[in-house]
Amino acid sequence: MKRFCSLMLCLLNLLAANAALAERADSEKPTDIAADQMTHDDVKQVNTFSGNVVLTRGTLLMKAGRVVVTQDRAGYQSATLYAAPGALTTFRQKRDGAPNLWVEGQAERIEYDGRTEVVKLYTRAKLLRLEGTKPTDEIEGDFISYDTRAEFISVNNNLPGAAPGTGRIKAVIQPRIEPKQP
Repeated sequence: MKRFCSLMLCLLNLLAANAALAERADSEKPTDIAADQMTHDDVKQVNTFSGNVVLTRGTLLMKAGRVVVTQDRAGYQSATLYAAPGALTTFRQKRDGAPNLWVEGQAERIEYDGRTEVVKLYTRAKLLRLEGTKPTDEIEGDFISYDTRAEFISVNNNLPGAAPGTGRIKAVIQPRIEPKQP
């Protein structure tokens, strides 16, 4: 098991080393949210959106049944997305680098921290890196932490009640093929 974990760490480090950064301009864009309902607590700086929620911020697109957005004293926003019954929450964001690089994720709950630009996916979590529509890497686990600035991914898969380290993650990493020179 230790050897498998070491191999997975090496593969994930390789994945991170070949990554392009998340779209930097997104952090400077306003957050736009569409939903069926909204409540706002001005004192606590908490907005709750429910019913087919769609959140966009630049190229970042998030969808959920319910979203709770908080804002800290410095003005940074964080969002917690909850799936509608029987569904999953999703996000998609362009990565810096080549013109058509994307990352997509899904889970029962997604937390996005606007200050650190870290996305955390909980329960039935899946993360895809794409070139256009073609997946280049795919990772699944019970918990995925994705640092969009550094393109660093951490994955755990511990089933509820299971001892740490007894779960499994799944990763599919495509080979990097250099284009042939004419």
